[in-house]
Amino acid sequence: MSLEKDPRRSRLLDDPLAIRAMAHPVRLDLQSLLGREGPMTAADAARRLGISQALASHHLRQLAKYDFVEPAPGKDNRERPWRLVSTSQSWRDAIKTPDGAAAAEVLEQLMAERALDSLANWQQRRPDADPVWRDNSGIGQTGIYLTGDELAELVGQIDELLQRWVDERPVDDKSTRPPGSRYVSFTQIVTIAPEE
Repeated sequence: MSLEKDPRRSRLLDDPLAIRAMAHPVRLDLQSLLGREGPMTAADAARRLGISQALASHHLRQLAKYDFVEPAPGKDNRERPWRLVSTSQSWRDAIKTPDGAAAAEVLEQLMAERALDSLANWQQRRPDADPVWRDNSGIGQTGIYLTGDELAELVGQIDELLQRWVDERPVDDKSTRPPGSRYVSFTQIVTIAPEE
Protein backbone atom coordinates (compact mmCIF):
# COMPACT_ATOMS: atom_id res chain seq x y z
CA MET A 1 0.00 0.00 0.00
CA SER A 2 1.24 3.46 -0.88
CA LEU A 3 1.77 5.89 1.97
CA GLU A 4 1.20 8.89 -0.29
CA LYS A 5 -1.12 11.35 1.39
CA ASP A 6 -4.69 10.98 0.13
CA PRO A 7 -6.25 14.45 0.13
CA ARG A 8 -9.68 12.93 0.82
CA ARG A 9 -8.44 11.35 4.08
CA SER A 10 -8.24 14.73 5.79
CA ARG A 11 -11.16 17.06 5.15
CA LEU A 12 -11.62 20.74 5.91
CA LEU A 13 -15.33 21.35 6.53
CA ASP A 14 -16.58 24.83 5.72
CA ASP A 15 -20.24 24.11 4.96
CA PRO A 16 -22.48 24.58 8.02
CA LEU A 17 -24.97 22.05 6.59
CA ALA A 18 -22.27 19.36 6.40
CA ILE A 19 -21.16 20.14 9.96
CA ARG A 20 -24.76 19.91 11.18
CA ALA A 21 -25.18 16.63 9.31
CA MET A 22 -22.18 15.21 11.15
CA ALA A 23 -23.37 16.50 14.55
CA HIS A 24 -25.62 13.56 15.38
CA PRO A 25 -24.81 10.80 17.88
CA VAL A 26 -25.81 7.94 15.55
CA ARG A 27 -23.82 9.42 12.67
CA LEU A 28 -20.75 9.83 14.83
CA ASP A 29 -21.21 6.23 16.02
CA LEU A 30 -21.46 5.03 12.42
CA GLN A 31 -18.31 6.89 11.38
CA SER A 32 -16.44 5.52 14.39
CA LEU A 33 -17.61 1.98 13.65
CA LEU A 34 -16.62 2.19 9.97
CA GLY A 35 -13.26 3.57 11.04
CA ARG A 36 -12.56 0.74 13.48
CA GLU A 37 -14.03 -2.12 11.44
CA GLY A 38 -13.74 -0.98 7.83
CA PRO A 39 -16.49 -1.23 5.22
CA MET A 40 -19.78 -2.76 6.33
CA THR A 41 -23.42 -2.90 5.34
CA ALA A 42 -26.21 -0.97 7.05
CA ALA A 43 -27.49 -4.29 8.44
CA ASP A 44 -24.12 -5.15 10.00
CA ALA A 45 -23.72 -1.63 11.38
CA ALA A 46 -27.24 -1.73 12.84
CA ARG A 47 -26.51 -5.02 14.63
CA ARG A 48 -23.26 -3.67 16.05
CA LEU A 49 -24.88 -0.44 17.28
CA GLY A 50 -28.11 -2.03 18.51
CA ILE A 51 -30.33 0.07 16.24
CA SER A 52 -32.73 -0.78 13.43
CA GLN A 53 -31.42 -1.38 9.93
CA ALA A 54 -33.73 1.36 8.64
CA LEU A 55 -32.24 3.87 11.08
CA ALA A 56 -28.66 2.88 10.19
CA SER A 57 -29.49 3.08 6.48
CA HIS A 58 -31.08 6.51 6.86
CA HIS A 59 -28.08 7.94 8.71
CA LEU A 60 -25.60 6.37 6.30
CA ARG A 61 -27.46 8.00 3.39
CA GLN A 62 -27.31 11.36 5.21
CA LEU A 63 -23.57 10.93 5.76
CA ALA A 64 -23.18 10.03 2.07
CA LYS A 65 -25.12 13.12 1.03
CA TYR A 66 -22.39 15.24 2.64
CA ASP A 67 -19.51 13.02 1.46
CA PHE A 68 -18.57 11.50 4.83
CA VAL A 69 -19.18 7.92 3.61
CA GLU A 70 -19.52 6.29 0.20
CA PRO A 71 -20.56 2.92 -1.20
CA ALA A 72 -17.77 0.33 -1.11
CA PRO A 73 -17.36 -2.71 -3.33
CA GLY A 74 -19.37 -5.68 -2.07
CA LYS A 75 -18.90 -9.44 -2.35
CA ASP A 76 -21.81 -9.61 -4.78
CA ASN A 77 -24.48 -7.34 -6.28
CA ARG A 78 -26.78 -7.77 -3.29
CA GLU A 79 -24.30 -6.63 -0.64
CA ARG A 80 -24.04 -2.85 -0.31
CA PRO A 81 -21.32 -1.93 2.17
CA TRP A 82 -20.31 1.61 3.11
CA ARG A 83 -16.86 3.02 3.84
CA LEU A 84 -15.45 6.24 5.22
CA VAL A 85 -14.37 8.93 2.78
CA SER A 86 -12.29 10.95 5.25
CA THR A 87 -10.84 9.78 8.53
CA SER A 88 -9.93 13.22 9.88
CA GLN A 89 -12.00 16.40 9.79
CA SER A 90 -11.42 20.01 10.77
CA TRP A 91 -13.89 22.90 10.69
CA ARG A 92 -11.68 25.80 11.73
CA ASP A 93 -12.62 27.88 8.67
CA ALA A 94 -16.34 27.36 9.29
CA ILE A 95 -16.28 29.39 12.50
CA LYS A 96 -15.61 32.56 10.48
CA THR A 97 -19.34 32.87 9.71
CA PRO A 98 -22.25 32.99 12.18
CA ASP A 99 -23.93 29.89 10.67
CA GLY A 100 -20.65 28.00 10.61
CA ALA A 101 -19.81 29.00 14.19
CA ALA A 102 -23.25 27.87 15.41
CA ALA A 103 -22.92 24.51 13.62
CA ALA A 104 -19.37 24.00 14.92
CA GLU A 105 -20.51 24.82 18.46
CA VAL A 106 -23.13 22.05 18.36
CA LEU A 107 -20.65 19.53 16.91
CA GLU A 108 -17.89 20.46 19.37
CA GLN A 109 -20.26 20.20 22.34
CA LEU A 110 -21.35 16.73 21.22
CA MET A 111 -17.76 15.64 20.65
CA ALA A 112 -16.67 16.99 24.05
CA GLU A 113 -19.47 15.06 25.77
CA ARG A 114 -18.42 11.88 23.94
CA ALA A 115 -14.76 12.46 24.87
CA LEU A 116 -15.72 12.84 28.54
CA ASP A 117 -17.78 9.63 28.38
CA SER A 118 -14.80 7.86 26.81
CA LEU A 119 -12.52 9.20 29.54
CA ALA A 120 -14.87 8.00 32.29
CA ASN A 121 -15.01 4.57 30.66
CA TRP A 122 -11.20 4.44 30.43
CA GLN A 123 -10.82 5.52 34.05
CA GLN A 124 -12.85 2.47 35.08
CA ARG A 125 -10.55 0.14 33.11
CA ARG A 126 -7.23 1.95 33.60
CA PRO A 127 -6.16 0.41 36.95
CA ASP A 128 -5.98 -3.04 35.32
CA ALA A 129 -4.29 -1.85 32.13
CA ASP A 130 -0.74 -2.56 31.07
CA PRO A 131 1.54 0.24 32.39
CA VAL A 132 2.42 1.51 28.89
CA TRP A 133 -1.28 2.28 28.26
CA ARG A 134 -2.07 3.37 31.82
CA ASP A 135 0.91 5.73 32.15
CA ASN A 136 0.48 7.49 28.82
CA SER A 137 -3.22 8.30 28.91
CA GLY A 138 -5.69 10.49 30.75
CA ILE A 139 -5.72 14.26 31.04
CA GLY A 140 -2.78 16.60 31.30
CA GLN A 141 -3.12 20.33 31.74
CA THR A 142 -0.64 23.08 30.96
CA GLY A 143 -1.25 26.81 31.23
CA ILE A 144 1.11 29.14 29.34
CA TYR A 145 1.15 32.68 27.98
CA LEU A 146 1.35 32.74 24.19
CA THR A 147 0.80 35.28 21.45
CA GLY A 148 -1.75 34.44 18.78
CA ASP A 149 1.05 33.56 16.34
CA GLU A 150 2.72 31.28 18.91
CA LEU A 151 -0.58 29.51 19.56
CA ALA A 152 -1.06 28.97 15.81
CA GLU A 153 2.50 27.59 15.58
CA LEU A 154 1.96 25.22 18.52
CA VAL A 155 -1.36 23.90 17.18
CA GLY A 156 0.27 23.44 13.76
CA GLN A 157 3.10 21.43 15.30
CA ILE A 158 0.67 19.18 17.17
CA ASP A 159 -1.37 18.68 13.97
CA GLU A 160 1.79 17.78 12.01
CA LEU A 161 2.83 15.25 14.65
CA LEU A 162 -0.58 13.54 14.56
CA GLN A 163 -0.78 13.75 10.75
CA ARG A 164 2.19 11.38 10.41
CA TRP A 165 0.22 8.61 12.07
CA VAL A 166 -3.01 9.52 10.27
CA ASP A 167 -1.18 9.18 6.93
CA GLU A 168 0.74 6.00 7.79
CA ARG A 169 -2.13 4.22 9.53
CA PRO A 170 -5.52 5.26 8.20
CA VAL A 171 -7.96 4.40 10.96
CA ASP A 172 -10.15 2.40 8.56
CA ASP A 173 -7.31 0.31 7.05
CA LYS A 174 -6.71 -2.72 9.27
CA SER A 175 -3.68 -3.78 7.21
CA THR A 176 -1.70 -0.76 8.50
CA ARG A 177 -2.23 -1.63 12.19
CA PRO A 178 0.89 -3.14 13.78
CA PRO A 179 0.49 -6.06 16.18
CA GLY A 180 -0.29 -4.85 19.68
CA SER A 181 -1.70 -1.51 18.51
CA ARG A 182 -4.93 -0.18 20.00
CA TYR A 183 -7.29 2.58 18.99
CA VAL A 184 -6.17 5.83 20.66
CA SER A 185 -8.29 8.99 20.61
CA PHE A 186 -6.78 12.46 20.96
CA THR A 187 -9.23 15.22 21.83
CA GLN A 188 -7.56 18.61 21.78
CA ILE A 189 -9.32 21.30 23.75
CA VAL A 190 -7.73 24.73 23.65
CA THR A 191 -9.36 27.56 25.57
CA ILE A 192 -8.36 31.21 25.75
CA ALA A 193 -8.81 33.37 28.88
CA PRO A 194 -10.32 36.83 28.47
CA GLU A 195 -7.89 39.71 28.07
CA GLU A 196 -6.83 41.25 31.38
